[in-house]
Amino acid sequence: MSKLAVLSGTIPILNGPIFARLEKSYPGDGSVAPEVFTGDDFLFISRDGRPGGDFTPPHLVNHLAHFQTLSELNVNEVIGIYSTGSLKADLQPGTLVVPDDFICLYPTPTSVTDTPKHITPVMDDGVRRELIRAAHELSAPVRDGGVYWQTSGPRLETKAEIGLMAGTADIVGMPLASEAVLAREFGMAFGALCSVDNYAHGIAGGTLDELDIRVQAARNAEIIGKIVSRYIENFRLRKPPTGRVLS
Repeated sequence: MSKLAVLSGTIPILNGPIFARLEKSYPGDGSVAPEVFTGDDFLFISRDGRPGGDFTPPHLVNHLAHFQTLSELNVNEVIGIYSTGSLKADLQPGTLVVPDDFICLYPTPTSVTDTPKHITPVMDDGVRRELIRAAHELSAPVRDGGVYWQTSGPRLETKAEIGLMAGTADIVGMPLASEAVLAREFGMAFGALCSVDNYAHGIAGGTLDELDIRVQAARNAEIIGKIVSRYIENFRLRKPPTGRVLS
């Protein structure tokens, strides 16, 4: 049976209606055992920990353990939910973006060890289209396409760094590239829904405050939860082939 996984972080969609049926956790085998909540044909991982529980900062998240666990549980499709900063003055906080590419200029986690394997990272167009479809069915505006620039965290970026990124990318965040690469290595179709929660440092003036970022993320949480819920409904209807492997 085809399975879908949802990965999220500080955006608190865990308490939304789509997770009412989650019943158990699966410890996995990573050095930091991920807590995986399971439904009939989908799974959920809160990469930073459960809301109100222990918090794992972005540079300490064990992405490989997450994807090893998803692979063991036969997941073949993944959507990631991300909080991001805008690199463009006309891309306002509150916007939702379904990116079509990403940049990461340092090594990402990998499952490759002693066997040569060179994958070409992509954002799966089918998953992207299904995310956009789910949003449109709810009359929720989303931006189709954009480039995500991954930084390592946990700190935010300097104005000079943002100036460099803004020439090539649209949004900036910390985990997407790591998860997109691992999904590709494990043969899982991957797409992302990004909440633009702030202007990046220096883009629109003013002071960049972490509390402001969290406030905007919470504002977008309800509609993101609804989009993910609709995506899951549509996933069940379209019944993608079991064990999909990307070439």
